[in-house]
Amino acid sequence: MAETINIAKMAEKISKGIFNEFFWGRMEHTNINWPCEKTEKHEVKTHPSDVVFWYDEPYSQSRAYINCDLKSYAKNSINAVNIREAIESLAKTINCAEVSQDFNDKYIHPDVSPNIQGMLFVYNHDNGYDKDFSKILDKVKCEDLDLPKGSKIIVFGPEDILWLNNVHHEIIHLRGGAGILPERDYCKFFYPPLIGRKNIQPEHAKAATLEMLTAPWIILSYTNPNNVNNKGYIVFMRKQGHTVDEFLYLIEYLVHHHVIRSEVKVTIRILEPHLNASANFSKAKDQYITDYEGGEEFKKILDSIDFGKIEHVRTNFCEMELSRQ
Repeated sequence: MAETINIAKMAEKISKGIFNEFFWGRMEHTNINWPCEKTEKHEVKTHPSDVVFWYDEPYSQSRAYINCDLKSYAKNSINAVNIREAIESLAKTINCAEVSQDFNDKYIHPDVSPNIQGMLFVYNHDNGYDKDFSKILDKVKCEDLDLPKGSKIIVFGPEDILWLNNVHHEIIHLRGGAGILPERDYCKFFYPPLIGRKNIQPEHAKAATLEMLTAPWIILSYTNPNNVNNKGYIVFMRKQGHTVDEFLYLIEYLVHHHVIRSEVKVTIRILEPHLNASANFSKAKDQYITDYEGGEEFKKILDSIDFGKIEHVRTNFCEMELSRQ
């Protein structure tokens, strides 16, 4: 019985540790079942909320509430049938949460515009899953899900969790052991103005959104507490750098949004860089200078970028680590 409880708690403990470093808030009530508002349609009496996270949206005045279904599966249980069943259940939960006074009373802050989303967190507790999780998702048909308009469900599989866990530990390392990052109060995730959109909550929207956590890179910005004009950026690049184009695309993005410029420290970290990643990064810098005539001064700025791999890569979660969270 104790072993079963420990396995069930793994996903909750891991999710708490990971998302805290991405500046997500966490509501107090966990592992709660609340009454279904559409019992005939949903064919259940209650819906579960394993944990509800929240953060302020950068490009709107709303606050995102992420209702999480935390699954802890052995490798043989990670299959299309179980994932489809979990997604269907989560969709019904989100649909009901939109109209549930009980959910509102437990989880929604007063005087905010809530944006309720779903997250399925699929943790492999025996660390034996070595297949392509995306192929399972490809088999799951989601066109008929009972989701409210504008809502979505994000699924984090074992590989996604591995990625996010390593990024969160690298942030801790860069703040502590490496001394590159200042304290949390001087850090926030980077949301540049987009075409027709701007970050309208710059003081509140500091968290990494679901969209950022599923993007090709995660960008954390920081300010030197002793000099507010001295800024820096940490770019966590998910791709491994197989090609020059991967880096060229990143450089173009960073230049376009004024991340790469003089007197700004830019650090790029990759979880598992390809053997030729460093060489491809150098070629991408040279190509960018050639294509856009950046000149010698701009070449010095590009060459000053701190490029390297994530330190102390973690491939699993030991029991001691879990017990501390």
